[in-house]
Amino acid sequence: MSKLIIVESPSKVKPIKKYLGSEYKVMASKGHIRDLPKSKLGVDIENDFAPQYINMADKKELITSLKQAVAECDEVYLATDPDREGEAISWHLAQILGLDMNALNRVTFNEVTKSAVTAGIKAPRKLNIDLVDAQQARRVLDRIVGYKLSPFLWKKVKSGLSAGRVQTVALRLIVEKEREIEKFISEEYWTIDAKLASGRKTFTAKLFADKNGNKIDSIPNGDVADGIVSSLENAEYKVAEIKKGKRNRQPAPPFITSTLQQEASRKLGLTGQRTMRIAQQLYEGVEIPGIGVTGLITYMRTDSLRISEEARAAANGYIKNRFGAKYLPSTPRYFKTKNGAQDAHEAIRPTLIDLAPEDVKGALTAEQFKLYKLIWERFIASLMAACIQDTVNVNIEAGDYLFKASGYSVRFDGFTVLYEEGKDEESENEVSLPEMSEGEILKLRDLTPNQHFTQPPARFTEPTLIKALEENGIGRPSTYAPIVSNILNRDYIEREKKALKPTKLGMVVVDLLTEYFNKIVDVKFTAGLEVKLDKISEGELGWVDTMADFYKDFDKHYKKAEKELDGKRVKVPAVETDVICEKCGSRMVVRTSRYGKFLACPNYPNCKNTKPVPEDEVKQPCPKCGAKLVKRISKKGKKFYGCSNYPKCDFAAPGVPTGEKCPECGGFLIAGVRGRKFCMNADCPTRQVKSSKK
Repeated sequence: MSKLIIVESPSKVKPIKKYLGSEYKVMASKGHIRDLPKSKLGVDIENDFAPQYINMADKKELITSLKQAVAECDEVYLATDPDREGEAISWHLAQILGLDMNALNRVTFNEVTKSAVTAGIKAPRKLNIDLVDAQQARRVLDRIVGYKLSPFLWKKVKSGLSAGRVQTVALRLIVEKEREIEKFISEEYWTIDAKLASGRKTFTAKLFADKNGNKIDSIPNGDVADGIVSSLENAEYKVAEIKKGKRNRQPAPPFITSTLQQEASRKLGLTGQRTMRIAQQLYEGVEIPGIGVTGLITYMRTDSLRISEEARAAANGYIKNRFGAKYLPSTPRYFKTKNGAQDAHEAIRPTLIDLAPEDVKGALTAEQFKLYKLIWERFIASLMAACIQDTVNVNIEAGDYLFKASGYSVRFDGFTVLYEEGKDEESENEVSLPEMSEGEILKLRDLTPNQHFTQPPARFTEPTLIKALEENGIGRPSTYAPIVSNILNRDYIEREKKALKPTKLGMVVVDLLTEYFNKIVDVKFTAGLEVKLDKISEGELGWVDTMADFYKDFDKHYKKAEKELDGKRVKVPAVETDVICEKCGSRMVVRTSRYGKFLACPNYPNCKNTKPVPEDEVKQPCPKCGAKLVKRISKKGKKFYGCSNYPKCDFAAPGVPTGEKCPECGGFLIAGVRGRKFCMNADCPTRQVKSSKK
């Protein structure tokens, strides 16, 4: 009796085949096999928003192979990913392959391990149509918004733009943050630090109150600060009060999708999309010597903090054996999942707890190892004992003022022996203080007034944007990663180091959509839609009724915008620079091409002068025309080297040309990492040999 299992990813085929044996045939759908057409809306709005699905053109041969396999097998199991998207893919497969929609043929597993796969096969269920409906509702919502608003932007702003239900809200958050920064007025304030000595050890105390205990948050100007310093010239610095205490620092919970992306950005410098690609590889399976192909982590699209009791027990055993019983908390630690989270999956954790990062390092790429280490250490640390710290706060009297010094020492390191969570913003470090006694007279080493200026709010970075989206209920684990890349690719934002800054175009798009489609870019409205999608997945709402409620209001605003802006276009302000056009004397402006940014004369077409944005020049000349090379940044934030003679010469490369020709094909050689050289020609035999080895 032969059985067919259909999974999403081809990389799952080999391990699942190994776990289940020759009785099972395993094939992959390679993601979706059916979707809405790209050439039109593909949604019949007049007939209950019926999606007009078509088979994907590049899946024609695969569908034929799947149909043949179904005909040859006695049983068929649909084992696509365990989420809404995976449920919808299984539903599409069942329809195309003519499977019984009420059969017990849907199997899921949270990790690609033998125990999880075999358990899933033993517990098949029906397709969950509520999950399918939730996915269809999201797909149709996004299609209507994208296919209606994108052409609207083409007509009113410029061609090639796009709008998205989630990405536009994310863009609005970035734009609003920029507006806060633009409106911010910096104010001067001063603080005073006293460098004091107790015995041979010195420490710093900060002025914080007057002698009556009235708090001094800041000193308005230098004159006032100098006056305070003068009044303290002959003061005696006496320890007035010492408060000692103890605090317990608890570990961070195991990762969910959003926190994994945030921490991987902070500690590893990975983008959200890169993090999810590597996590997908770890989930689907890696060849481990002595074990074979196995999934190293649980499913990586989750917002649940739940972990299985089996995993908890295995982790507790590992902690006890490696660190000792004192590193286990006195009572088991459970983390509360936030309201509205989908609890179908566990938190992200290693599947084999005893498989420490160093044990598998040789089987993983450098990035896979770093991410696995991050996930493994975070999970183990989350179940370890708290870090116990002894704290001390010292109040010091000096003349008419009070100074304060704070510090701590670690009594028991607990989970910090293994892992500590990264931070988006630097905080003031507490210091180790000398042993002091109340009434002790301290020696003043230095008294320093410090000038400061209030700082504007920080721009979003990718991790802080993901955090803001999650906190506001915008999007879901599967949607966080593509958001930044989508709005970067459309030139709506740009990176300044790690910060995300809106472009003039991004601001124009947000302003236009906010004026005419305020609900679409409203944070609370978009979060409310996410709640409705959750209710659809739980069978509490109908997806067609939800669409009808949305579309009635959307269509009204769309028709109003079309009428009021008929024949009008919104101009995007050019970014003016200090570079003067030598041909006509105008200030040149920044333009963007597919090779990145360049300077152009604003008087085009009367003056067609262009030049590269001033960048660091490269000593090696352009191998194509001999002009100077300059370092540039693409729209996606990637560094490349281009010819300063652009657009007359279109040479561009991801590395610096070496000045040498490839011995195989005669192409240009460029410098790679660690001094290696490689040919720019993608069809060069040397490139093909390297790719085949991978």
